[in-house]
Amino acid sequence: MNTVGRPGRLGEQIRCVVSVSMLTEGWDTNTVTHILGVRAFGTQLLCEQVVGRGLRRQSYELNPKTGLFDVEYADIMGIPFDFASAPQIAKPTKPKPVTRVHAIKERAALEIAFPRVSGYRRELPSEKLDAVFTEDSRLVITPADIGPTSVVMEGIVGAGVTITPAVLERLRPSEISFNLAKHLLYAHFRDDEGFPKQHLFPQIQRLARRWLDEGYLVTKGVPIGAILYQDQLARAAEKIDIALTRAGDGRILAVLDPYNPKGSTRHVNFITSKTCWATGARPPKSQISHVVLDSSWEEQLALTLEGNPRVIAYAKNQALGFDIPYLDAGVMRRYMPDFLVRLDDGGDEPLKLILEVKGLRDETDKAKAQTTRELWVRGVNALGGFGRWAFAEFRDWTVMEDDFAALVDRLMGERNGQA
Repeated sequence: MNTVGRPGRLGEQIRCVVSVSMLTEGWDTNTVTHILGVRAFGTQLLCEQVVGRGLRRQSYELNPKTGLFDVEYADIMGIPFDFASAPQIAKPTKPKPVTRVHAIKERAALEIAFPRVSGYRRELPSEKLDAVFTEDSRLVITPADIGPTSVVMEGIVGAGVTITPAVLERLRPSEISFNLAKHLLYAHFRDDEGFPKQHLFPQIQRLARRWLDEGYLVTKGVPIGAILYQDQLARAAEKIDIALTRAGDGRILAVLDPYNPKGSTRHVNFITSKTCWATGARPPKSQISHVVLDSSWEEQLALTLEGNPRVIAYAKNQALGFDIPYLDAGVMRRYMPDFLVRLDDGGDEPLKLILEVKGLRDETDKAKAQTTRELWVRGVNALGGFGRWAFAEFRDWTVMEDDFAALVDRLMGERNGQA
Protein backbone atom coordinates (compact mmCIF):
# COMPACT_ATOMS: atom_id res chain seq x y z
CA MET A 1 0.00 0.00 0.00
CA ASN A 2 2.91 2.37 0.66
CA THR A 3 4.32 1.89 -2.86
CA VAL A 4 1.19 2.27 -5.02
CA GLY A 5 2.14 3.62 -8.45
CA ARG A 6 5.87 3.78 -7.77
CA PRO A 7 8.07 2.34 -10.56
CA GLY A 8 10.11 -0.70 -9.61
CA ARG A 9 8.15 -1.28 -6.39
CA LEU A 10 5.48 -3.83 -5.45
CA GLY A 11 2.63 -1.40 -6.04
CA GLU A 12 3.75 -0.30 -9.49
CA GLN A 13 0.88 -1.98 -11.39
CA ILE A 14 -1.89 -0.79 -9.04
CA ARG A 15 -4.03 1.96 -10.60
CA CYS A 16 -6.85 2.31 -8.08
CA VAL A 17 -7.38 1.53 -4.41
CA VAL A 18 -10.91 1.11 -3.01
CA SER A 19 -11.42 1.18 0.73
CA VAL A 20 -14.27 -0.98 2.03
CA SER A 21 -15.31 -0.77 5.67
CA MET A 22 -18.17 -2.06 7.76
CA LEU A 23 -20.43 0.57 9.32
CA THR A 24 -20.52 -0.78 12.86
CA GLU A 25 -21.90 0.60 16.09
CA GLY A 26 -19.82 3.37 17.65
CA TRP A 27 -18.32 4.55 14.37
CA ASP A 28 -19.83 7.57 12.61
CA THR A 29 -18.23 8.87 9.43
CA ASN A 30 -19.14 11.87 7.30
CA THR A 31 -17.04 11.06 4.22
CA VAL A 32 -18.96 8.04 2.88
CA THR A 33 -20.16 8.45 -0.72
CA HIS A 34 -21.41 4.91 -1.55
CA ILE A 35 -23.02 2.24 0.65
CA LEU A 36 -23.50 -1.30 -0.71
CA GLY A 37 -25.51 -3.92 1.15
CA VAL A 38 -23.88 -7.31 0.56
CA ARG A 39 -25.41 -9.41 3.35
CA ALA A 40 -28.86 -9.99 4.77
CA PHE A 41 -30.11 -8.13 7.84
CA GLY A 42 -32.51 -9.60 10.35
CA THR A 43 -34.76 -6.53 10.42
CA GLN A 44 -35.29 -3.42 8.32
CA LEU A 45 -34.64 -1.24 11.37
CA LEU A 46 -31.18 -2.73 11.91
CA CYS A 47 -30.39 -2.18 8.26
CA GLU A 48 -31.42 1.48 8.47
CA GLN A 49 -29.45 2.02 11.68
CA VAL A 50 -26.26 0.71 10.10
CA VAL A 51 -26.72 2.81 6.99
CA GLY A 52 -27.47 5.89 9.09
CA ARG A 53 -23.93 5.86 10.42
CA GLY A 54 -22.68 6.65 6.95
CA LEU A 55 -25.08 9.53 6.33
CA ARG A 56 -23.48 12.14 8.58
CA ARG A 57 -23.10 15.54 6.95
CA GLN A 58 -19.71 16.70 5.74
CA SER A 59 -20.47 20.38 6.29
CA TYR A 60 -22.77 22.21 8.69
CA GLU A 61 -22.27 25.64 7.14
CA LEU A 62 -25.45 27.31 5.86
CA ASN A 63 -25.81 28.24 2.23
CA PRO A 64 -25.52 32.07 2.19
CA LYS A 65 -28.23 32.36 -0.50
CA THR A 66 -30.91 30.08 0.95
CA GLY A 67 -29.99 30.07 4.62
CA LEU A 68 -30.30 26.26 4.57
CA PHE A 69 -27.90 23.32 4.46
CA ASP A 70 -26.74 22.19 1.03
CA VAL A 71 -28.08 18.81 -0.09
CA GLU A 72 -25.79 15.90 0.76
CA TYR A 73 -26.60 12.26 -0.02
CA ALA A 74 -24.75 8.97 -0.28
CA ASP A 75 -25.59 6.43 -3.00
CA ILE A 76 -27.15 3.36 -1.32
CA MET A 77 -27.28 0.16 -3.36
CA GLY A 78 -28.75 -3.24 -2.52
CA ILE A 79 -30.77 -1.93 0.44
CA PRO A 80 -34.49 -1.11 0.05
CA PHE A 81 -35.74 2.17 1.48
CA ASP A 82 -39.27 3.51 1.43
CA PHE A 83 -38.78 7.03 2.80
CA ALA A 84 -38.18 8.63 -0.63
CA SER A 85 -40.58 8.43 -3.56
CA ALA A 86 -37.85 9.16 -6.09
CA PRO A 87 -34.06 9.14 -6.08
CA GLN A 88 -32.58 12.39 -4.78
CA ILE A 89 -29.71 13.64 -6.91
CA ALA A 90 -27.08 15.80 -5.26
CA LYS A 91 -24.99 17.73 -7.70
CA PRO A 92 -21.29 17.66 -6.92
CA THR A 93 -19.95 20.98 -5.72
CA LYS A 94 -16.44 22.28 -5.70
CA PRO A 95 -14.80 22.20 -2.30
CA LYS A 96 -14.43 25.54 -0.57
CA PRO A 97 -10.97 27.09 -0.68
CA VAL A 98 -9.10 26.46 2.54
CA THR A 99 -6.20 28.22 4.20
CA ARG A 100 -3.43 26.61 6.20
CA VAL A 101 -2.86 28.66 9.32
CA HIS A 102 0.43 27.85 10.98
CA ALA A 103 3.26 29.19 13.09
CA ILE A 104 6.23 30.37 11.03
CA LYS A 105 9.59 29.16 12.34
CA GLU A 106 11.40 32.26 11.12
CA ARG A 107 9.23 34.37 13.42
CA ALA A 108 10.18 32.55 16.63
CA ALA A 109 10.95 35.90 18.30
CA LEU A 110 7.22 36.75 18.08
CA GLU A 111 6.15 33.72 20.13
CA ILE A 112 3.57 34.32 22.87
CA ALA A 113 3.52 31.79 25.72
CA PHE A 114 0.58 31.56 28.10
CA PRO A 115 -0.53 29.47 31.10
CA ARG A 116 -3.34 26.93 30.92
CA VAL A 117 -5.47 27.66 33.99
CA SER A 118 -7.94 25.13 35.36
CA GLY A 119 -9.20 27.09 38.38
CA TYR A 120 -8.49 29.64 41.10
CA ARG A 121 -7.56 29.52 44.77
CA ARG A 122 -8.25 32.40 47.14
CA GLU A 123 -6.25 32.97 50.31
CA LEU A 124 -7.88 35.21 52.93
CA PRO A 125 -5.38 36.26 55.63
CA SER A 126 -8.22 37.79 57.65
CA GLU A 127 -11.89 36.89 57.85
CA LYS A 128 -13.17 40.44 57.67
CA LEU A 129 -15.17 40.64 54.47
CA ASP A 130 -15.75 43.70 52.32
CA ALA A 131 -16.90 44.24 48.74
CA VAL A 132 -16.33 46.76 45.97
CA PHE A 133 -19.24 46.76 43.54
CA THR A 134 -18.83 48.04 39.99
CA GLU A 135 -21.05 48.30 36.93
CA ASP A 136 -20.32 44.64 36.16
CA SER A 137 -21.80 43.77 39.56
CA ARG A 138 -25.24 44.74 38.26
CA LEU A 139 -27.62 41.87 37.46
CA VAL A 140 -30.52 42.50 35.07
CA ILE A 141 -33.35 39.93 35.06
CA THR A 142 -36.05 39.89 32.37
CA PRO A 143 -38.76 37.37 31.44
CA ALA A 144 -36.34 36.01 28.82
CA ASP A 145 -34.06 34.88 31.67
CA ILE A 146 -36.62 33.00 33.74
CA GLY A 147 -39.23 31.88 31.22
CA PRO A 148 -43.01 32.35 31.33
CA THR A 149 -44.33 34.22 34.36
CA SER A 150 -47.98 33.29 33.77
CA VAL A 151 -49.23 29.80 32.87
CA VAL A 152 -52.83 28.82 32.09
CA MET A 153 -53.81 25.32 33.27
CA GLU A 154 -57.02 23.93 31.80
CA GLY A 155 -58.47 20.45 32.09
CA ILE A 156 -60.89 18.65 29.81
CA VAL A 157 -63.80 19.89 31.91
CA GLY A 158 -64.11 22.67 34.43
CA ALA A 159 -62.74 26.18 34.68
CA GLY A 160 -59.14 26.98 33.87
CA VAL A 161 -56.63 28.21 36.41
CA THR A 162 -53.94 30.82 35.81
CA ILE A 163 -50.76 30.20 37.78
CA THR A 164 -48.53 33.21 38.41
CA PRO A 165 -45.46 33.71 40.62
CA ALA A 166 -47.39 36.15 42.81
CA VAL A 167 -45.71 34.71 45.89
CA LEU A 168 -42.41 36.12 44.63
CA GLU A 169 -43.80 39.65 44.78
CA ARG A 170 -44.45 39.32 48.51
CA LEU A 171 -40.86 38.46 49.42
CA ARG A 172 -39.16 41.01 51.65
CA PRO A 173 -35.59 42.24 51.01
CA SER A 174 -34.39 40.64 54.24
CA GLU A 175 -35.70 37.24 53.11
CA ILE A 176 -34.08 37.63 49.70
CA SER A 177 -30.73 38.67 51.22
CA PHE A 178 -30.89 35.70 53.60
CA ASN A 179 -31.36 33.17 50.79
CA LEU A 180 -28.75 34.90 48.65
CA ALA A 181 -26.22 34.85 51.50
CA LYS A 182 -26.99 31.19 52.19
CA HIS A 183 -26.29 30.26 48.58
CA LEU A 184 -23.09 32.31 48.60
CA LEU A 185 -21.92 30.65 51.83
CA TYR A 186 -22.49 27.09 50.60
CA ALA A 187 -21.14 27.73 47.09
CA HIS A 188 -18.05 29.87 47.77
CA PHE A 189 -17.09 29.74 51.47
CA ARG A 190 -16.10 26.25 52.52
CA ASP A 191 -13.07 25.14 54.51
CA ASP A 192 -10.50 22.56 53.45
CA GLU A 193 -12.77 19.73 54.60
CA GLY A 194 -15.75 21.01 52.62
CA PHE A 195 -17.78 22.41 55.53
CA PRO A 196 -19.35 25.89 55.14
CA LYS A 197 -17.82 28.64 57.28
CA GLN A 198 -20.96 29.41 59.27
CA HIS A 199 -19.33 32.15 61.34
CA LEU A 200 -19.01 34.29 58.18
CA PHE A 201 -22.74 34.23 57.46
CA PRO A 202 -23.60 37.58 59.18
CA GLN A 203 -20.97 39.42 57.13
CA ILE A 204 -22.07 37.71 53.92
CA GLN A 205 -25.72 38.60 54.55
CA ARG A 206 -24.77 42.21 55.27
CA LEU A 207 -22.99 42.45 51.92
CA ALA A 208 -25.87 40.72 50.12
CA ARG A 209 -28.31 43.24 51.60
CA ARG A 210 -26.00 46.09 50.58
CA TRP A 211 -25.91 44.71 47.01
CA LEU A 212 -29.72 44.82 46.96
CA ASP A 213 -30.08 48.23 48.60
CA GLU A 214 -27.57 49.92 46.29
CA GLY A 215 -29.60 48.93 43.24
CA TYR A 216 -27.36 46.30 41.69
CA LEU A 217 -30.38 44.02 41.16
CA VAL A 218 -32.51 45.28 38.26
CA THR A 219 -35.75 43.50 37.38
CA LYS A 220 -37.66 44.30 34.19
CA GLY A 221 -41.12 42.80 33.89
CA VAL A 222 -40.54 40.23 36.65
CA PRO A 223 -40.98 40.38 40.44
CA ILE A 224 -37.92 41.02 42.58
CA GLY A 225 -38.27 37.53 44.02
CA ALA A 226 -37.19 36.10 40.65
CA ILE A 227 -33.67 36.41 42.03
CA LEU A 228 -34.39 33.19 43.95
CA TYR A 229 -34.56 31.13 40.75
CA GLN A 230 -31.58 28.82 41.00
CA ASP A 231 -29.64 30.10 37.97
CA GLN A 232 -30.22 33.77 38.84
CA LEU A 233 -29.29 33.13 42.46
CA ALA A 234 -26.03 31.58 41.27
CA ARG A 235 -25.29 34.57 38.99
CA ALA A 236 -25.90 37.04 41.83
CA ALA A 237 -23.69 35.02 44.20
CA GLU A 238 -20.89 34.97 41.62
CA LYS A 239 -21.04 38.76 41.21
CA ILE A 240 -20.88 39.33 44.97
CA ASP A 241 -18.05 36.82 45.33
CA ILE A 242 -15.96 38.62 42.69
CA ALA A 243 -16.74 41.94 44.42
CA LEU A 244 -15.41 40.40 47.65
CA THR A 245 -12.26 39.35 45.82
CA ARG A 246 -11.88 42.85 44.37
CA ALA A 247 -11.92 44.46 47.82
CA GLY A 248 -10.20 41.85 49.93
CA ASP A 249 -6.58 41.89 51.01
CA GLY A 250 -6.26 38.21 50.22
CA ARG A 251 -4.26 36.70 47.40
CA ILE A 252 -5.68 35.02 44.30
CA LEU A 253 -3.62 32.21 42.82
CA ALA A 254 -4.29 30.55 39.49
CA VAL A 255 -4.35 26.76 39.49
CA LEU A 256 -2.58 25.39 36.41
CA ASP A 257 -3.53 22.32 34.43
CA PRO A 258 -1.30 19.62 35.97
CA TYR A 259 -0.91 17.76 32.67
CA ASN A 260 -0.49 20.68 30.28
CA PRO A 261 0.41 23.84 32.22
CA LYS A 262 1.79 25.92 29.35
CA GLY A 263 0.74 26.76 25.80
CA SER A 264 2.34 28.74 22.99
CA THR A 265 1.64 30.19 19.57
CA ARG A 266 4.41 28.06 18.07
CA HIS A 267 2.16 24.98 18.13
CA VAL A 268 -0.51 26.44 15.80
CA ASN A 269 -1.13 24.40 12.65
CA PHE A 270 -4.63 23.88 11.22
CA ILE A 271 -6.72 24.28 8.06
CA THR A 272 -9.85 26.44 7.85
CA SER A 273 -12.36 27.55 5.23
CA LYS A 274 -13.10 30.80 7.08
CA THR A 275 -11.98 34.16 5.76
CA CYS A 276 -8.35 34.80 6.69
CA TRP A 277 -6.10 37.82 6.61
CA ALA A 278 -2.37 37.26 6.00
CA THR A 279 0.06 38.71 8.54
CA GLY A 280 2.78 39.45 6.01
CA ALA A 281 3.49 43.06 6.99
CA ARG A 282 7.06 44.29 7.19
CA PRO A 283 8.23 43.87 9.82
CA PRO A 284 5.79 41.09 10.82
CA LYS A 285 4.19 41.23 14.25
CA SER A 286 2.58 37.80 14.46
CA GLN A 287 4.21 34.39 14.62
CA ILE A 288 1.05 32.94 13.05
CA SER A 289 0.69 33.17 9.28
CA HIS A 290 -2.94 34.37 9.23
CA VAL A 291 -5.62 36.00 11.32
CA VAL A 292 -8.89 34.07 11.10
CA LEU A 293 -11.66 36.66 10.85
CA ASP A 294 -14.91 35.80 12.59
CA SER A 295 -16.15 39.39 12.22
CA SER A 296 -15.17 42.70 10.62
CA TRP A 297 -14.55 44.10 14.10
CA GLU A 298 -11.74 41.59 14.64
CA GLU A 299 -10.21 42.64 11.33
CA GLN A 300 -10.22 46.25 12.49
CA LEU A 301 -8.51 45.30 15.74
CA ALA A 302 -5.89 43.25 13.85
CA LEU A 303 -5.12 46.27 11.63
CA THR A 304 -4.88 48.44 14.74
CA LEU A 305 -2.38 46.04 16.33
CA GLU A 306 -0.35 45.90 13.13
CA GLY A 307 -0.05 49.68 13.01
CA ASN A 308 0.67 50.49 16.64
CA PRO A 309 4.42 50.93 17.29
CA ARG A 310 4.13 49.71 20.89
CA VAL A 311 2.83 46.28 19.84
CA ILE A 312 5.69 43.78 19.76
CA ALA A 313 3.64 40.71 18.80
CA TYR A 314 0.04 39.58 18.65
CA ALA A 315 -1.97 36.46 17.81
CA LYS A 316 -5.62 35.70 17.08
CA ASN A 317 -6.87 33.16 19.61
CA GLN A 318 -7.83 30.50 17.09
CA ALA A 319 -6.81 26.88 17.82
CA LEU A 320 -4.30 28.12 20.40
CA GLY A 321 -5.82 26.15 23.25
CA PHE A 322 -6.03 29.33 25.33
CA ASP A 323 -9.21 29.63 27.37
CA ILE A 324 -10.33 30.99 30.73
CA PRO A 325 -12.52 29.02 33.16
CA TYR A 326 -15.43 30.98 34.62
CA LEU A 327 -18.71 30.37 36.40
CA ASP A 328 -21.98 31.30 34.72
CA ALA A 329 -25.17 30.61 36.68
CA GLY A 330 -23.35 27.97 38.71
CA VAL A 331 -22.01 26.13 35.65
CA MET A 332 -18.29 26.02 34.89
CA ARG A 333 -17.61 27.13 31.32
CA ARG A 334 -14.59 28.06 29.20
CA TYR A 335 -14.14 31.51 27.67
CA MET A 336 -11.94 32.08 24.61
CA PRO A 337 -10.86 35.74 24.20
CA ASP A 338 -10.14 37.19 20.76
CA PHE A 339 -6.48 38.29 20.81
CA LEU A 340 -3.24 37.93 22.77
CA VAL A 341 -0.75 40.81 22.58
CA ARG A 342 2.81 41.49 23.76
CA LEU A 343 3.05 45.21 24.45
CA ASP A 344 5.99 47.47 25.23
CA ASP A 345 4.68 49.56 28.13
CA GLY A 346 8.08 50.75 29.30
CA GLY A 347 8.67 47.94 31.76
CA ASP A 348 11.64 45.60 32.04
CA GLU A 349 9.63 42.95 30.20
CA PRO A 350 6.67 43.31 27.81
CA LEU A 351 3.13 43.35 29.15
CA LYS A 352 0.85 40.60 27.87
CA LEU A 353 -2.65 41.75 26.99
CA ILE A 354 -5.85 39.76 26.60
CA LEU A 355 -8.15 41.65 24.23
CA GLU A 356 -11.85 41.11 23.55
CA VAL A 357 -14.03 42.71 20.87
CA LYS A 358 -17.63 42.87 22.08
CA GLY A 359 -20.64 44.89 21.02
CA LEU A 360 -23.70 44.15 23.14
CA ARG A 361 -22.98 42.54 26.51
CA ASP A 362 -25.27 40.14 28.35
CA GLU A 363 -24.83 38.62 31.82
CA THR A 364 -22.61 35.87 30.44
CA ASP A 365 -20.29 38.45 28.86
CA LYS A 366 -20.10 40.30 32.17
CA ALA A 367 -19.16 37.08 33.96
CA LYS A 368 -16.39 36.44 31.40
CA ALA A 369 -14.94 39.94 31.79
CA GLN A 370 -15.13 39.96 35.59
CA THR A 371 -13.52 36.56 35.93
CA THR A 372 -10.73 37.43 33.49
CA ARG A 373 -9.95 40.76 35.12
CA GLU A 374 -10.40 39.91 38.80
CA LEU A 375 -9.45 36.23 38.99
CA TRP A 376 -7.41 35.10 35.97
CA VAL A 377 -5.16 38.17 35.59
CA ARG A 378 -4.62 38.59 39.32
CA GLY A 379 -4.10 34.86 39.82
CA VAL A 380 -1.56 34.49 37.01
CA ASN A 381 0.33 37.65 38.02
CA ALA A 382 0.54 36.42 41.61
CA LEU A 383 1.65 33.00 40.46
CA GLY A 384 4.69 34.36 38.62
CA GLY A 385 6.63 32.70 35.84
CA PHE A 386 4.38 33.91 33.01
CA GLY A 387 5.11 37.64 33.00
CA ARG A 388 2.68 40.49 33.60
CA TRP A 389 -0.88 40.27 32.25
CA ALA A 390 -3.80 42.66 31.75
CA PHE A 391 -7.25 42.55 30.13
CA ALA A 392 -9.24 45.04 28.05
CA GLU A 393 -12.46 45.14 26.04
CA PHE A 394 -13.34 47.19 22.95
CA ARG A 395 -16.97 48.11 22.37
CA ASP A 396 -16.97 50.39 19.30
CA TRP A 397 -15.14 49.45 16.09
CA THR A 398 -15.34 53.00 14.70
CA VAL A 399 -12.95 54.35 17.36
CA MET A 400 -11.00 51.17 18.03
CA GLU A 401 -7.67 52.69 17.01
CA ASP A 402 -8.16 55.67 19.33
CA ASP A 403 -9.34 53.43 22.17
CA PHE A 404 -6.29 51.19 21.83
CA ALA A 405 -3.94 54.20 21.78
CA ALA A 406 -5.65 55.50 24.94
CA LEU A 407 -5.27 52.08 26.55
CA VAL A 408 -1.54 52.04 25.77
CA ASP A 409 -1.12 55.55 27.23
CA ARG A 410 -2.97 54.54 30.39
CA LEU A 411 -0.91 51.39 30.85
CA MET A 412 2.33 53.29 30.32
CA GLY A 413 1.20 55.92 32.82
CA GLU A 414 0.42 53.26 35.40
CA ARG A 415 3.79 51.66 34.78
CA ASN A 416 5.64 54.94 35.16
CA GLY A 417 3.71 55.67 38.34
CA GLN A 418 4.75 52.33 39.82
CA ALA A 419 8.36 52.94 38.82
